[in-house]
Amino acid sequence: MNFELLFANQSAPVRYALTGAKGGFSRTLLAQTLKMPRLQAAALCDLDVDGLRALCLELGFAAESLIHCADAAAVAAAPTDAIVLVADIELLANASYDILVEATGNPAVGYRAARRDIEAGRHVAMVSKEVDSVSGISLSRLAARHGVVYTTADGDQPANLIGWVSWARVLGLEIIAAGKSSEYDLIFDPKTGSITQLDQTIAAPAMGDLLQLGDDIPATLAARRAALSGLKTSATADYCEMSVVATNTGLIPDVELMHYPIARTSELADIYALREDGGVLSKPGVIEVFNVLRLPDEASFAGGVFVIVRTHDQPTWQLLAQKGHVVSRNGRYACMYLPYHFMGVETPITLLNAVLHKRASGTDKPSQCTVLAGRATVDIAAGTVLNMGGHHHDVTGVQAVLLAAADAGDDVAPLYLAAHATAARDIKAGSLLTLSDLSGQDAELHRAWCEGRQPV
Repeated sequence: MNFELLFANQSAPVRYALTGAKGGFSRTLLAQTLKMPRLQAAALCDLDVDGLRALCLELGFAAESLIHCADAAAVAAAPTDAIVLVADIELLANASYDILVEATGNPAVGYRAARRDIEAGRHVAMVSKEVDSVSGISLSRLAARHGVVYTTADGDQPANLIGWVSWARVLGLEIIAAGKSSEYDLIFDPKTGSITQLDQTIAAPAMGDLLQLGDDIPATLAARRAALSGLKTSATADYCEMSVVATNTGLIPDVELMHYPIARTSELADIYALREDGGVLSKPGVIEVFNVLRLPDEASFAGGVFVIVRTHDQPTWQLLAQKGHVVSRNGRYACMYLPYHFMGVETPITLLNAVLHKRASGTDKPSQCTVLAGRATVDIAAGTVLNMGGHHHDVTGVQAVLLAAADAGDDVAPLYLAAHATAARDIKAGSLLTLSDLSGQDAELHRAWCEGRQPV
């Protein structure tokens, strides 16, 4: 696609508001904005306004352009070339912009901000997967009624994977599985027999004999997991992101915890084959996440995305295999992947497309084919507040699970509706959280969830 040609006739910069503006994703978007005359940050919201201002100055925004506004009148009076800084998200309603980039990560707050802007005729790029997992379908339908765009954001893994699935389907390829790599690689050093994941290193000498899949793929994968000695290899954020992809593609989980294999990139077509072909999948059309296993001098998957497709014309795929593409040993499956995850660096494409061409990065008709739910990992007493926190927005005492909607039942609670709610009764370890288990959940968010569950 010729992006220069796509945006060649743009007459004025696209103006955006950004919530959660001091976060890591937001930094990458703000940094990129400085290089793009077609794009303008109009209003930035974060609880830490002083820290937000310091970030903007560090990135190179002009000090005189940054105006801290404490009330609606100050926001409305700000010059059009200024960047409004606010702590109260409600004040954004008085700012002038074309599209909201919602990145608070707060399910209730983010939902209300998105709904308000859609009803005001503004587009919304949803970065907060926590919001989307509960209310994305409702917000998408609301946007359609108001003639605006509700979209995932390019550069973030859900949008990247949704686009990659769409690309494969346009080509008529049969998708067996689609997914992404987990956040941090497992880097095995044969010299020391250790594995490093981000800033943690553990002894894992057994992995040296497990670098090849062998004939029994499930057995090798189980042995690799055992070699990690309990090192954490899954994240709530992964489940949440895959739930967003699922509603936009119709793909569903094979198992509720996903398979999460510890895999080298070259093995993906063999691992994500159907069981009758030696792989791990019980059915085609599934959503997945894998942990990258690599040597120190091997390239990372970089949080990238993939599709596993069934091969068709064998000479074609033989030719592709000769060129280095990942094809299974039996020649029946191929892995097609994009090894990158550029976060806010790439998001401007979404913002320009949404405003100038009313084009979303995902589908405009998502469906509730999966539920991001929660299973209690401990006994939870009645009256316990189910706090959400940490880098991955975990809910205390609850394991995220991804269920096919057909298997979930109407009473299963979405994980992020349960966040900050109170247990209305005792919940036994191992139980799925249900709506009946909760009290004090956000009423508007609950209503949005119910609306999204209704057929159109």
